[in-house]
Order: sequence, then structure tokens, then C-alpha cells
Amino acid sequence: MIQIRYAILFALLALNTSVFSQTTYPKITGYFGVVHPIATFSKDETTLNFRDYYVIGFPTGINIWKSPKIGFSFEIVPTIKAEDGTSKMNSLLFHPGILVALGNGYTFAGRAAFETNGRYGITPVFNKTVIKNANSSYYVAIPLPVRFGNEHPTTFAIGFQFGIAF
Repeated sequence: MIQIRYAILFALLALNTSVFSQTTYPKITGYFGVVHPIATFSKDETTLNFRDYYVIGFPTGINIWKSPKIGFSFEIVPTIKAEDGTSKMNSLLFHPGILVALGNGYTFAGRAAFETNGRYGITPVFNKTVIKNANSSYYVAIPLPVRFGNEHPTTFAIGFQFGIAF
């Protein structure tokens, strides 16, 4: 009788171990990064970050993966601009979007963009996980923002982003 109890206990423990090692969905992850706009193009001009001013953003967000292939992301990006010896918060970007896992550590994020400076648009982002640890991963990304509104011409930009996800 005691042997049967030990066999049942062992089977339950072994079953529980395999259940906890599986990933369950929805899966929630968070991240923090740094984004550097490189160049912005419009019909009137091309502007380069680092030339006359410096802009940096800090994307912070939560990803909710519905399955291993598709998810939703909620991101907020405060942007700081340094120019002529002074700096200030330039805008706050509300950046919700859809995530699509492309395989081999690549992810596509299709984001809507709403900025407090009056601009709005879309931002396709191509993301690659470069280092994956047990509790975190490091990534690099290329955001390609397109912006409209606020009595300015349409702009297209390219940037470089890196960060940590957990």
C-alpha cells in the first residue's frame, strides 16, 4: 500500500514538472530600450540626428502574446531633444501595435503612432533578438516611422533601437 502511494506521488511530481516547463499563452513580456533616429526625409528637406541637434527616445512597453506567432504590444516612448546647449522632453509617443513572430528571433511590429506634438502615423519595426538568456533577452530593431499632421509635410525616418526584454 505504501509503495502505491509513493508511485502515485512520484507520477504527480513528474507530471507537474513537465507542465511547468511548457510556455502557456497568453504570455506577457515587458521591455525597455533606447532609440536613436538616424535620418528624417520629407519633400522639403532631409535632417540628420547628431548634426544640429540630438534626439533620443526611451521605448518602454508590454507585449501580450496570444500564441507563439501573434501578439499585441503597448508602447510609450518619451523623447528628449538636446539643441544649442539645452535639452527638453520633445514629445510623448503612444505606440500600440500588432506583433508577428517571423522565426529565428525576428519579429515584425506594425504600430499606430500618436505623438503629443500633434503628429500621427504608422511605424513598421523590424526586431531581432540577439542574445537570449533564461530570464531576459537583448534585442536590436530598425523602426521606420511615417508621420503626418500638425501642418508639417509627411515625413519618413529610419532609426536604430536596442534594449532588453524580460
